[in-house]
Amino acid sequence: MIKLLNGMVFGGRRAVYAGAVALAVTLGSGPAMAQDRVGDFALLDQDGKFHHMAWYDNNKAVAFLVQASNDAATQESLASFNALKEQYASQNIVFMMINPLGEARDIVKADAERLGIDIPVLIDDAQVISESMGIDKTGEAFVYDPKSFRVIYRGPADQSLADALAAVVADETIANAVVATQGTPVSYQAHEQLAQAGVSYSKDVAPVLAENCATCHRDGGIAPFALNSHAMAQGWSPMIREVLMTKRMPPGQIDPHIGEFRNHYTLTPDEQQKVLHWIATGSEKDGDSDPLAELTWSQEKWAFGEPDLIIKVPSQSVPATGVLPYRDVVVPLEGLETDRWVRASQYVPGDRTVLHHTLNAFIVPGERPSQGLITRFSNPDQAYITPYIPGADPHVEEPNTGGLLKAGTSLALNLHYTTTGRETVDESEIGVWFYPEDQIPTERRLGDCACIFTPTWTDIPAYDPDFEQTAEVLITTDAEIMAFTPHMHFRGKRMEFDAHYPDGTVERLLNIAQYNYNWQMEYQLVEPKFVPAGTRVVVTGAFDNSEQNKANPDPSRVVPWGQQSWDEMFFGQVYWKEVKTGEEVSVN
Repeated sequence: MIKLLNGMVFGGRRAVYAGAVALAVTLGSGPAMAQDRVGDFALLDQDGKFHHMAWYDNNKAVAFLVQASNDAATQESLASFNALKEQYASQNIVFMMINPLGEARDIVKADAERLGIDIPVLIDDAQVISESMGIDKTGEAFVYDPKSFRVIYRGPADQSLADALAAVVADETIANAVVATQGTPVSYQAHEQLAQAGVSYSKDVAPVLAENCATCHRDGGIAPFALNSHAMAQGWSPMIREVLMTKRMPPGQIDPHIGEFRNHYTLTPDEQQKVLHWIATGSEKDGDSDPLAELTWSQEKWAFGEPDLIIKVPSQSVPATGVLPYRDVVVPLEGLETDRWVRASQYVPGDRTVLHHTLNAFIVPGERPSQGLITRFSNPDQAYITPYIPGADPHVEEPNTGGLLKAGTSLALNLHYTTTGRETVDESEIGVWFYPEDQIPTERRLGDCACIFTPTWTDIPAYDPDFEQTAEVLITTDAEIMAFTPHMHFRGKRMEFDAHYPDGTVERLLNIAQYNYNWQMEYQLVEPKFVPAGTRVVVTGAFDNSEQNKANPDPSRVVPWGQQSWDEMFFGQVYWKEVKTGEEVSVN
């Protein structure tokens, strides 16, 4: 799903520019000349860290060395490149390497460790960034201006590069901006094949847009425009190119090299290449039909038919302006006459422009809700009712999995509203679907939160660009992990979930390399991940409290824990099912 909420900066991709700035992307071969505009872009490095070029625009330049594993040209240039790093890294020059071959991360990482490289190696899986820079050989150095998104030098990593960096630091023009270089040739076979065979809008591009974009970009969808025809896709193609190049969309993107998720919100390298090639060659339509125009969408409010139980949240008046405290509402579950096992639930916001998110907990007869309304699953038989979070889909349990909702229960809701400049009333509803009365699911969805609250919270220092905090969940039985949900606020930067097994080994389960407060999905594994009893899931979150974080309300502030968005939170929710050893599940 592509969901565009924020203003986008237009940039561009191209293989070769011939002197002037071009608006269209072209596919071809040949060196990029100095002052060519590559455009803004983002890539992940060998450790899965996210690097967005616009984030580095408080530096003079970014120096790249073109890298390939076990490559002689790379190794020949490495010593001088490292020496220049030692000299200029403190003078606002950022040093990176770029792998234009899209080599496997473990290969790139192993080669970097063998050579003792402590420089990020950006891996260009789809090769579109490398080709846009005009990279055609390894061992060559590039200097990139993160303000103008231009290549301002290319050549060997020797005295020519040193002279170029000295000029950049001195705010002078680079005298020799293009210097001939020797190295191992880099080819773009996939792109050449696309150029020869062509890319079909109807067969190659429209299916990608339909699957990944149009579910939100449709009439009545949550996105600001509809991709409901070729004309719309063609008209929005510059923005589509920009958000793909910067990994801004699809939303909530995770590291595709870690785990397999149903809702990964990423395009494969092949899909990226086809869409960008289609845009580069004019976004033309082929054939008589238009697959996007033929898409149909259900107009039904409820995802699974009429719910067995509809919980009406009391109307909430939201003023036009102001800061609103979180609201606590208790809703008796009227109409629930007997205990029932829940198989699905859906939160339908009355006005999603003001409702940011909710939390919930049950008030069972004779009990009180848990502090903070964070679901802790202290009762393994307890039902799960989905909260509302940005980008959330309706929740449906796995087959033969569910929890018990007892008659007489009330739902305690914690509601977070934001103002938009106009008064409104939010009248939300929650739909709940039950198993048949004679059917008791034998599996339970369990979970816990690696959370940090006061007083264990550590305030985030002012201007800190990468402040880490860590929490963990202990899984006491053999289990199959099913899903994860992150939650931070505007300063949230990344979040990693690592399994620390009883034998001492560690495995990364999820890497949210580009956390975005606008999108807080529950990331669902394609296949459950078995973990033995005693496994600790350690969650590491990083916060960007620097001026480079464009969403940061106030980088000069030392940030405490707090409910409002300008404060911070740290939740790393983990969901699992217990692996049974023959005993029956309690249904008490």
